[in-house]
Amino acid sequence: MEEKQEKEKGNFWLTVASFIVNKRKAIEILFVLAMIYSVLSINKVQVNQDITSYLPADSETRIGLSLMEEQFTTYGSAKVMVSNITYAQAEDLVDDLENIEGVKQIEFDDSKDHFTGADALFSVTFDGTEDEQISKDALEEVKETLDGYDVYVSSSVGEEERSAESLSQDMNIILVLAVVIIVAVLMLSTKAYLQIPVLLITFGVAAVLNMGTNYWFGTISSVTNSIAVVLQLALAIDYAIILCDRFMEEHETLDAEEAVKVALSKAIPEISSSSLTTISGMVAMMFMQFRLGYDMGIILVKAIILSLISVFFLMPGVLLIFAKGIDKTHHKCYVPKITFVGKFANLTKYIIPPVFIVFLVFAFWESNHCQYIYDTNSIVSAKKSESKIASEKIENTFGASNQLVVMVPKGDYDSEKKVLGKIEKLDYVNSALGLANVAINDDYMLTDKLNPRQFAELTDLDVEVVQILYTAYAYNEEQYGPVFTGIDDYEVPIIDMFLFLYDQYQEGYVTLDADLDDQLTSLYDTLHDAQLQLQGDDYSRFVLDLSLPAEGQETYDAMDEIRGIAAKYFGKDNVILVGNSTSDHDLESSFASDNIVISVLTALFVMIILFFTFQSAGLPVLLVLTIQGSIWINFAVPAMRGQTIFFIAYLIVSAIQMGATIDYAIVISSRYMDLKQRMPIKDAITESLNQAFPTIFTSGTILTCAGFLIGEIASDPTVASIGVALGRGTLISIILVLFVLPQILLFGDFIIEKTALAMNISRPQKEVVGRVRVTGHVKGYVQGEIDADVSGVFQGQMKVSLDSHIPGRHGEVTHDDTQNPMLPGMTQDENVAAESETAAKEEQEEKKS
Repeated sequence: MEEKQEKEKGNFWLTVASFIVNKRKAIEILFVLAMIYSVLSINKVQVNQDITSYLPADSETRIGLSLMEEQFTTYGSAKVMVSNITYAQAEDLVDDLENIEGVKQIEFDDSKDHFTGADALFSVTFDGTEDEQISKDALEEVKETLDGYDVYVSSSVGEEERSAESLSQDMNIILVLAVVIIVAVLMLSTKAYLQIPVLLITFGVAAVLNMGTNYWFGTISSVTNSIAVVLQLALAIDYAIILCDRFMEEHETLDAEEAVKVALSKAIPEISSSSLTTISGMVAMMFMQFRLGYDMGIILVKAIILSLISVFFLMPGVLLIFAKGIDKTHHKCYVPKITFVGKFANLTKYIIPPVFIVFLVFAFWESNHCQYIYDTNSIVSAKKSESKIASEKIENTFGASNQLVVMVPKGDYDSEKKVLGKIEKLDYVNSALGLANVAINDDYMLTDKLNPRQFAELTDLDVEVVQILYTAYAYNEEQYGPVFTGIDDYEVPIIDMFLFLYDQYQEGYVTLDADLDDQLTSLYDTLHDAQLQLQGDDYSRFVLDLSLPAEGQETYDAMDEIRGIAAKYFGKDNVILVGNSTSDHDLESSFASDNIVISVLTALFVMIILFFTFQSAGLPVLLVLTIQGSIWINFAVPAMRGQTIFFIAYLIVSAIQMGATIDYAIVISSRYMDLKQRMPIKDAITESLNQAFPTIFTSGTILTCAGFLIGEIASDPTVASIGVALGRGTLISIILVLFVLPQILLFGDFIIEKTALAMNISRPQKEVVGRVRVTGHVKGYVQGEIDADVSGVFQGQMKVSLDSHIPGRHGEVTHDDTQNPMLPGMTQDENVAAESETAAKEEQEEKKS
C-alpha cells in the first residue's frame, strides 16, 4: 500500500502533464477564445500619463492637485519661441496669433523676458483647459500660422496624446528589434530551427493575453503600459526555453507525445520554482508608497503568471504540431563551452572572494552617494521628444521658469495682499499673481474695498443707484448693520461688487446705457476669468514664477520660506503648495522609505525561496550577496561618472534585477550542488558553468539587449532611464555570476555544508563490482546517478551508500555470485551473515504473503 502511494505521488506531475497533452485540442480552443477576448479588450485599457497621480494620497502635492482640479480653472497655455526675427516682425505676429480662434490672449513686450537678440517668446493662453479640444485645435493653428519660421513650442496642451503616440511608436520599434535579437540568440542556442516559432508563438499569446487583461485594473500608467511587453518577453521567455530543452532531451528516446508528457512533468516544478524569485521582486515593488511601483508590479506579476499558463497549457500542443519539423531541422548548438572560466575560478578561488568583498564595500559606498533626481525634465536621455527639445531651447535662451502655486483659505483679501507683497520682494520670485495684486487702474487693485461714492466714481454710475446696489449687497450677505447705521461708509471689495452688479444687471434689477453695458460686460469677462483661475469655493491661489530649478535644496528652502510667509497670516496647516517642485520634494520624501522597503523585501523574499529550494541557510546569503553586489555596482557607475539617476529607475530596476537575475546564480549553484556529489568540486564548478552558460547566455542577452534598446530608443525619459539601468544591471549580473560566483561557491563550500537545513549523516559509500543483491535505499552512481529504493539483483559497477526502508536499520548489499569478490574490506563471515539475513528476510516475506 505504501509503495503504491509513493508511486502515485512520484507520478503526480506526469498525471497532470498527461491530462494537459491529452486535452490539448480543447485547451487550444480555450486559448483561441481568450486571444479573441484579449484583442478586443486591448483598446479598453486607459493609460494614465500623469506620474503625480501615483503619489501617496496624503502627500501635499496630491491633496493640492485634487483641490485645484475641484475648485479652480487652469487654462491651457504655451510658450512659443520664434528665432531669427526682428522685434517688428514679432509684433506683427502677435496680431496674427490673437486672431486665432481659441486663443484668449498673447503676452509679448520688449522686455528681456520676451525678446532677446533675435529670439521672441510669446506666452499664449487658450480659451479652454489643456485637455479641452478648443485648446488643442488652437495650438495646432498656432503652429500652422508660424509654419516657415524657426519655431519652438513648449506646451502641456495635448501633451499626453503626443507622448503616448510617440512612445507607442518607439516601443513598436523596440519590440521588433527585440524579436530580431531573440531570434538571432535562439538560432545560436537552440538545437533545431523550428523550436524558434514554437517559442515565439507561446510568448506572443502570453503577451496578447497580458495586454488584453490590463483593463481589469481600470487605469495603468504610461510607463507600465509601454514597458510591460518587452519586460515580459525578457523575463519570461526562459520558461518556454526550459520546456523546449526538456522536450529535446526526452525526444531522443521517446516519441513526440510521450516526450512532451515527460518533459512537461519535469518542467512544471522546475519552471514554477524558477518563477518564484522573479515574482517576488515584482511583489516587493507593490509595497512602495509611490503607487507606480504597485501599478508596474501587479501588471508584471500577471504577465509572468500568464506566461506560465501559456507555457504549461498551450506550448505542449504547439510542440506536437511542430514536432516533425523540429526533427527535420536539427542543427548544432553554437553556444561555446566556457571551460576556461571554470579553470579561472579554481585558480582564483582564494583571491576573487576577498577582493570582491572589498569592491562590494566600495560599490555600496559609491551607490549611496549617487545623485538621484525626481523631475522628469531633469533626465538626460539618448532620444528627446520634440517638446523636450523645445523646452530646453527656450530655457537656454530665456532662462528656466518654475511655477509654484500657493493656496490659502479665501476671503481675507487684506492678508492676501500682504502675503503677495512680501513674496514679490523675494529675490528668486520673478512674478506673483493673485486677486489681491491685480490692478484695475492706477489707483485700485481688484480686491481693494470701496464705499458707494468711490465705486460710483470708478464706474460712472449715479451715486444713488450705487447706494441702492450696496444696500442690496448688504442684505444679500446678511450684513444688516450698515443698512441701519448708514450705507455711505460701507466698504465692499471691488471684485465682489462688480460681480454682484453684473448679476443684478442680468436679472434686470439694474439698467445701464449702451456704453456702460459694454464696459460692464467686458470687465465681467475679465473678472470672471480671474476668479475662476485664482479663487475657488474655499481657497484662493497665488501663482508664482520662480527663477529656481525644479528640484534641489535651494528650491526646497525657498518653498519653506514662502510657506512661512503665508503661514503668519493663514496658519501653517492652512497653506498648501503645489507645483513640480513640491511633487519632486514629495517623491524624494517617499523614496527613502520605498528604497528600504524594496531592498529588504526583495532580498527577504528571494532568500526565503532559496532557503527552501537549497535546504541551506548559507547558500542563499551567498547568492543574494552576489546579485545585491551587482545592484550596488550598477548604480555606483553613474555615481563615479558624475551622472544622475532617476529615482524610479533605481527602485524598479533594483527589484527586477534581484528578482530576475538571481536565476542566473541559481542555475549555476543548483548544478554545482548536484555535480559535486559525484566529482571533485574543482571539476564540478567547471561542468556547472558549461551546463549553465547556454541558459544564462540566452536569457541574459535578451534582457540586456531589451534594456539598452529601451534606453536608446524610448523618447519618454522615465521609460528610457529604466531601460538604461536595467540593461547595465543585467550585464553586470552576468559578469558577476560567471566570474565571481564560482569562486564564492568554491571558497564558501564549507559554509554551505555547515549551514544545511538538516545534517546529512550519509552512510560510507561502498564500491561494488560484479553481481550483488541489493535491499534498501540506494544513493550513488551506477554508470550514472541513482537515488532510489531498490530490492533486487544488480550486475555491474557502482559506488553507493545504503539505508534501510526500516528506521534504524542499514541497507544491505550481499553476494549473489560467491566466485566474484565484490565487497572489498568485508570478511567472508560478514558476507555469509549478510547473505543469511537477506535469505531469512525473503523467507519471512514469502510466509506473510
